[in-house]
Amino acid sequence: MKATIDRIEEGIAVLILRTDEPLRFHLPVSLLPPECREGDIVTIAVERDTKATAEARDRVAGLIHDLQKKGGT
Repeated sequence: MKATIDRIEEGIAVLILRTDEPLRFHLPVSLLPPECREGDIVTIAVERDTKATAEARDRVAGLIHDLQKKGGT
């Protein structure tokens, strides 16, 4: 997905998605490539991390199991 950097204020970039319905969102400038400036168009990708999700679920399941053992159930 493409977004335009509308402005940068106090370390926060305001981006506008380039879609039929304009949508603005804020992103810390530290997450942008260092050479980005107001007016630049950037590509934004969101990906599902199945490995990290499985690891988190396993970790939480282990914590729940440990709590249940301590509680006597």
